[in-house]
Amino acid sequence: MAELGPVAWPPDPIRTERLLLRGAAARDRPAFVELLTSPEVNTYLGGPRARAEVERDLPAVPEQWPGSFVVERDGAMIGQVLLRRHDRHRPAAVGKIDLGYLFLPRAWGHGYATEACAAVLDWVDHALGEPVVLATQTANVASMRLAGKLGFAEVERFRAWDADQWLGLRPPSGLAGDV
Repeated sequence: MAELGPVAWPPDPIRTERLLLRGAAARDRPAFVELLTSPEVNTYLGGPRARAEVERDLPAVPEQWPGSFVVERDGAMIGQVLLRRHDRHRPAAVGKIDLGYLFLPRAWGHGYATEACAAVLDWVDHALGEPVVLATQTANVASMRLAGKLGFAEVERFRAWDADQWLGLRPPSGLAGDV
């Protein structure tokens, strides 16, 4: 995994109409445990991890690294949006910023993922001005729909991890340097 880029981290919190996107804090640990151990959340990500393993291995303040945004609603963590730059991936994705997201099942169906990911993509446009890729299983209908809403266009389909995968690309808006 390569560095995200020349940005100060964590950035100022990002506020949307209903959400706050910010760096992780110790109070988020129970929600991270829930995210990582939830069968529903991990259906298309290789399955949930064992709760005892996660409880043992997760640091007091989880996911403190450039590109990890906690998504908060009404003072509580409901999900995470992740930005990573892959140095090993599909050839069309190498070196590009990859968008990922995890939301607790109770937050599904309210448009929070769309709102949070759009805000993070806007931040990328302003801070880095680079294209972003998104990979998901084709069977993950909700994620495929979200990719379309966010402006990702299909680059390729491929087979990996015993499942059909989709890779989309979203070009930059050309706003780098405005943040």
